[in-house]
Amino acid sequence: MLGLLRTGLPVLRAAAGPQLQARSSQHDASAHARLLLSQLFQPLNLQVGGVAGCEGQAAELGCRSHRLMLQGGLIHPASPGCYHLLPPAVRSMEKLIRLIDGAMRNIGGQKVNMPSLSSAELWRTSGRWEQMGPELFRLADRHGKEYCLGPTHEEAVTELVAAHSNLSYRQLPLRLYQVTRKFRDEPKPRFGLLRSREFYMKDMYTFDASEEAARHTYELVCTAYRSLFKRLGLRCVQVRAATGTIGGTASHEFQLPADIGEDRLVLCPAGHFAANVEMVDEKQTACPACGEKLTQSRGIEVGHTFYLGTKYSSVHNAAFYTPENKLQLAEMGCYGLGVTRILAASIEVLSTEDSIRWPSLIAPYQVCFIPPKKGSREERGAALLERLYDDVAEALPRLAGDVVLDDRTQMTIGKRLKDANKLGYPYVVVAGRRVCEDPPVFEVWDQSSGTVLYLTKEGVIELLSKVQLP
Repeated sequence: MLGLLRTGLPVLRAAAGPQLQARSSQHDASAHARLLLSQLFQPLNLQVGGVAGCEGQAAELGCRSHRLMLQGGLIHPASPGCYHLLPPAVRSMEKLIRLIDGAMRNIGGQKVNMPSLSSAELWRTSGRWEQMGPELFRLADRHGKEYCLGPTHEEAVTELVAAHSNLSYRQLPLRLYQVTRKFRDEPKPRFGLLRSREFYMKDMYTFDASEEAARHTYELVCTAYRSLFKRLGLRCVQVRAATGTIGGTASHEFQLPADIGEDRLVLCPAGHFAANVEMVDEKQTACPACGEKLTQSRGIEVGHTFYLGTKYSSVHNAAFYTPENKLQLAEMGCYGLGVTRILAASIEVLSTEDSIRWPSLIAPYQVCFIPPKKGSREERGAALLERLYDDVAEALPRLAGDVVLDDRTQMTIGKRLKDANKLGYPYVVVAGRRVCEDPPVFEVWDQSSGTVLYLTKEGVIELLSKVQLP
């Protein structure tokens, strides 16, 4: 009986027993509000086959991540290819963005935010107004001026940089990036957030003083991408790719191998060669580096890099002053990461058919506490578990917003544990039979290793102190 959980704010600790009330006022002042599962806005429909808001659309749920995200209350359909991101998904996305921000800052990235509305004049100047075809969302304002909803921002950022006509070589390299909504009028959106019409993307645009410097920036960003996916625990393959409508002279995709992937990849088993199938001759069956037979795989594109040269800087006159005080066109690159696509793709490749598995760094919540069922023999362990919750929040304040108390005590521990498993909390702490021992012993389910630990309060705190956050 899961249905829609009540909406509300986390509440302060309920009236406690005499022992808890006797705690010092200093402790009470530092106590954190408890996040109660019953008050989180997360429309759960975890029964196998049940999907909230998608009655009659079961045939369209063609991939694991789409189904699990709907069942787990992470997303809710708004219109074809558009989804509400519900609080758990937003928490996960914000954690991912923090990781991305750190990676971009480490290579000199400066964050900007450009308008989603982009003038048709800009796109006509670059020639892409016609080239993009029907995938470009086009609209006109009340004065008849034409715009598009940006699927990408090469024109906008190049015009922005060109507007600063006194740019000096001393200010280069310039690496500007944003994380924002993008729009693409997909002819047939599918697979939930993997192929949608509205999505979040990180896009970086770089300006360098020479081709050599721009190539160095290109390698720097590619290395940062590989490191990011490694931190997330995702096996990502960098493959040669076509430049498409964005253009330029070099391009690579970052692909997560998956059976439902829309891209076909050819890979060298020894790792010497990797490309999108569109980049190789159909007769090429061996690795050009080592001669090994190439294997084929499918992949989900989660990132794309382009070396642009002066394709856009020449059109919009994005130039800088050299040491000789002469104007020279900037060498450009652009680099995208599909933020919402990474969320869905990570669930797709890590999860089981009926249970979400997150990259632990971006799980919406790190820990779920499950007290005994009301009326059970272990019911007196509920106060001990609540005290443990508070002790964890006090001892590890950085985790305070990442722990949830499953207060649906009308349900058995087994049922709530099954739900927690489906939602993919990295750790689940249960007040089971041993909670009544002296000292109390708690069950801790570690999802990453699939093991169960039996720990005292001190052991739980020590274990959770090692949890990494972005």
